[in-house]
Amino acid sequence: MNTISFPGLGLTFTINPVAFRLFGWPIHWYGIIITAGLMLAILYMSRRAPEFGLTSDQVVDFTLTCTLSGLLGARLYYVAFQWSYFSQHPSEIFQIWGGGIAIYGGIIGGALGGWLMAKKLKISFVPVTDVAVGGLILAQSIGRWGNFVNAEVFGGNTTLPWGMTGPQIVHYLALYKDSLAAQGMVVDPMMPVHPTFFYESVWCLLGFFLIAWYTDKRRFSGELTLLYAGWYGAGRFVIEGLRTDSLMWGPIRVSQAVALLCVVASVALWLWARQRSRAIPLHHLKEETEKHGADY
Repeated sequence: MNTISFPGLGLTFTINPVAFRLFGWPIHWYGIIITAGLMLAILYMSRRAPEFGLTSDQVVDFTLTCTLSGLLGARLYYVAFQWSYFSQHPSEIFQIWGGGIAIYGGIIGGALGGWLMAKKLKISFVPVTDVAVGGLILAQSIGRWGNFVNAEVFGGNTTLPWGMTGPQIVHYLALYKDSLAAQGMVVDPMMPVHPTFFYESVWCLLGFFLIAWYTDKRRFSGELTLLYAGWYGAGRFVIEGLRTDSLMWGPIRVSQAVALLCVVASVALWLWARQRSRAIPLHHLKEETEKHGADY
């Protein structure tokens, strides 16, 4: 059982990470929540697919491919930045059920899988990413609640009323107190911490509504992809600075550095593309998409 308390709000939750057992196999809430997010993402993308010259069947094909390649990428990314450990325990590299994945690795792996699928189907890759990012950020918003169930993905100490604590959090902070201090983060295991999983969930949900609203206002192919990269990167840069479980490359928080790079690159590419797009009217963009399909 995981016990999570919000002392300032007078709330306490006791959650069994295992929802039920099926033929003796434990089915975890984390997996159920991730699956729910994936299903809602597919529904959203299928509904939007015709606007990008894609079919619902193609959305399902891309989703299955990107999910598998994304999972592999997320694990390999995590292993790469924890190589000092995995080089001594190579048998654990693919034991993903033991924990250890990274979202940016998942995005890279998923994008590579999607690109290969687009080549196979002989369609343009950029419209695929435009329809995918809306579903992706929705799935991210929902999936973060799996971290709540597991009492993970939290930040340093806070006096804000929504600060959280619990036995698992206290144990983790006590165990890594010295290493966190070496990174410049001084923590008191007995004090509440930032619920960074919640911050990211809310940020992603706002991003989903922004992308859904802006879809009919886009001016060029790839604009939604840049919007996602900039929006998620900006939020992740701030939130990552609060977290206590960052992947580190020396003194650098890897995800924070990647997030900053995404923001800078997306803004620069957006400004460049807007200059070259000649302000194409939306109705013309839709007509071209319907005429040429996903190759537009």
